[in-house]
Amino acid sequence: MPFTFQRLEIPDVILIKPRRFADERGWFMETFKESEFASNGITARFVQDNMSYSHRGVVRGLHYQISPAAQAKLVTIMKGEIFDVAVDVRKGSATFGRWVGAALSAERGDALFIPAGFAHGFAVTSDDALVVYKCDAEYAPDAERGILWSDPEIGIEWPVRDAIVSGKDQELPRLADAEPESRA
Repeated sequence: MPFTFQRLEIPDVILIKPRRFADERGWFMETFKESEFASNGITARFVQDNMSYSHRGVVRGLHYQISPAAQAKLVTIMKGEIFDVAVDVRKGSATFGRWVGAALSAERGDALFIPAGFAHGFAVTSDDALVVYKCDAEYAPDAERGILWSDPEIGIEWPVRDAIVSGKDQELPRLADAEPESRA
């Protein structure tokens, strides 16, 4: 099997570990295979790819979109390492307001599947990082929402000191004041 799928503490969020085939030339691995993902509960049809480049200490997020443009994401690291976070913002969900995180690295090639209804963010823990993520809905500015990355009610344990956060992300509301995703 080319992948191992590990459900995290919030089981809708899945850590994907690919199998690498290495020899003296380097290595090869599959990063996505629809049939394998579907047989492990990931049926999202990806329609947009995004890429970001950031330096050590940068925190991006917590971002999400509301229905009908809510996005599932498949996050992969092309260079460096990040601590990737998903926060459940699904109104009525048993895990509403809880977060899970996973360290992802280009060296390991792992990925994180974040379903629609979760806010997403990450912190760069290497000198720099190139992050690529697939989305199952296109970016829709009117549906864009966010939560303050440092909301004490959520209590994310970010592994960076003196976080570098955009002005826009510093102005995001706390979860208690944010618009939740309507589907759980």
